[in-house]
Parts: sequence; C-alpha cells; structure tokens
Amino acid sequence: MLYLMLIYKDDAKLEAATTEEKAAHGKGYGELNAFLTESNGVNRGTATWPANITTVRMRDGEMTTSDRPYVETGERVGGFFLIDAEDVDAAIKIAERVPDVRYGAVEIRPVKV
Repeated sequence: MLYLMLIYKDDAKLEAATTEEKAAHGKGYGELNAFLTESNGVNRGTATWPANITTVRMRDGEMTTSDRPYVETGERVGGFFLIDAEDVDAAIKIAERVPDVRYGAVEIRPVKV
C-alpha cells in the first residue's frame, strides 16, 4: 500500500540541538534517502484526509504513535515523500528512520490510487 509521509519539523528544537546531534540529523537524511532510493520507489496517488492518519514522534528517547493528524505548536511541514509499504506498521518503521521525528513528527497517510 502507498503512504504519504509528511515531515513536520520544529526549527527551534533543531537549533537547540548539539553540534553532534545536528551532524547525526544530516547523516540520517542521507541514510534515509539512500534507503528510500533502494527499496521504496516514489509513486503517485491521493492521500486520505482526515481518516486513517498516524503520527509518529520521538520524545525523551521514546517513540510514540497517535491516530490523529495534529501537530504541536511550532511545527511546520518540512517535506514529504511517498512509500510503498506492506501495512501501517511497516510505514511506522520507516517513519522512525526520519531524522526530524526527534524534532517534530512524521504524519502517515494512506494513499488511494
């Protein structure tokens, strides 16, 4: 199934990160892009709204998910990509690899083609 991954970021949180955390953030995007290129080609479709939305965040080292599309104050859309995943659980595993999940959230929306 196709999923739209909306990346929400909070620039203030990223700005407060250490030099090492910022370097890991940049490296993480390089690794994510390589992974997506190798295993999850980009496709086209229409994302659902607002049903069946899952949001993934990491706070205090713990990954959490919620079944709502709401973002926190200060977060804004920083990017998006489309993946082909077996189910929402597989999509969540990919969302956990997005570096901005530590500074914002990744919203997962099923896509109908």
